[in-house]
Order: sequence, then C-alpha cells, then structure tokens
Amino acid sequence: MAVVASPAGSAPYQAGSLLDRLSRRAALERHYRQLMRRELAIVERRLGLPGGDVLSVGCGWNPGRHLFPAPAFRLVGVDADAAKVAGVVETGRADEAHVGHAGALSLPEGSFDVVLYRLVLHHIVYQGPLALCFEEAARLLRPGGALVAIEPGLWHPVGAGLAIANRAGVATAIHGTPDDVPLSPRRLLAEARAAGLEPELHALTYSWRRLPQRAQSVLERLDGIGSRPRAAVFGHTLLLLARKPAALRPGERSLTRS
Repeated sequence: MAVVASPAGSAPYQAGSLLDRLSRRAALERHYRQLMRRELAIVERRLGLPGGDVLSVGCGWNPGRHLFPAPAFRLVGVDADAAKVAGVVETGRADEAHVGHAGALSLPEGSFDVVLYRLVLHHIVYQGPLALCFEEAARLLRPGGALVAIEPGLWHPVGAGLAIANRAGVATAIHGTPDDVPLSPRRLLAEARAAGLEPELHALTYSWRRLPQRAQSVLERLDGIGSRPRAAVFGHTLLLLARKPAALRPGERSLTRS
C-alpha cells in the first residue's frame, strides 16, 4: 500500500496558555468521555456497519478504534508523524499505519468502507482548502461507504470566540495554537456535496471541555437534540456523515440530471 507523504503539518502547540491555566483535568476528561459516547452512539445508529475497512486520516494517537473495534473492522491509520504511525500499530489501536498526508494519499480507489477524519480537518484548513480531502475520501470510498468527520463548529459561541481570537492574532496566547479553526456547518455540508457525497450533520456536544463539571452536566442534557437538523448546526462539536451513493443495480437508471 503506497502512501505519498507531504511536508505540511499542524502548527506546534504551546502549553501554558491562558485556557490551559484555567482548565481542570477532571473537566477535560469528563468532556472527552461524553464526546466518545456520543460519537459511538451516532455512528452505530446512523452508519450501522457490522464490519469493514476503515481509513483514519491524520490518526494521531487515537485513530478511532472505539468507533470501529477489532476484529470486525480493519483499521488503517495515516499520519504525518512517524512516531504516531508506529505507536498506533504497536498498541493495537490500528491494524496497519503509514506516514502520509491528507489529500496526497496514493491508495487504491474504492478500497474503504469508511474514511474517518477525527478532529483533523480544522487543522488542515489552516494550511489550505478542504476540497482535496473530500475529493480524496470520495475516491477511496466504496459505493455505499461513508466519510465521517468530527470537528469543532463555528456557530457555537465557543467556536465563534475561537474564530475571533484567530483573526485577532491572539490564538496561541489564549489556547496554545493558531491552527484550531472551527468549521462552518454550511461549509462542511457544501464540501461533501461538491465531492459527490450525500451528507447529514449531527451535534455531538453543546458543552465545552473547559467548563466546570457541573456546568457540563447541565449542558449535556441538550445533546439529545443534536440530530435535529435545526439544532445540529449550533453544536460545539459536529459529526458529519457523508455517504457515497451506492452503485446502481444492473438495468437501473440514475435519476441525477446531466
């Protein structure tokens, strides 16, 4: 399996930012547990795959094994960091992993049932357009397969505040890096459609990891409405599920206008 690497990468994270000093580990861990529960619930309900081949792009240390467990799913990780590539295989979090970069992967067309971008696209957009990532996912997916992207939302108050900090040039001082770019729900849906995919959007959480645990507990009650279209766009963390249309049966005609 050939993978083309790219020199581009995320901006370095600087610890000790203002929000780091104000955050509590227990609050961060609570939010992450809730996020993982919500991811799993929606993927199981809306994707409904009993097994298959999954490509986790920008896999980092967590390629999404909690969403696609072994042995039912064969999970292939790709990351620009060779240490993370080695680490996810050594720990069993991926069955296979390669050094490479989103938008520049030389992998066989139609070789995966799922292409996963888990908290990756909002870093990539700092470097350039997202179209290549969506087009690549569409190429790599089998008919009926799906792109799954989990990203921070721009239309949540925290996302809007983060965007303002980025534009003002104070992002690193406030939260440690300039390349956390919250994504517009409208843009995610449009990019998926432009690549020929059929998208749906869900809000995973309305809370924020840096809030006190009691406040998180209150806001978590809203998560149940996160699959309603009008409510989904205002989530703090969004899940985009974009399906590649299934292949036509013999003799069936496409209804798509030319």
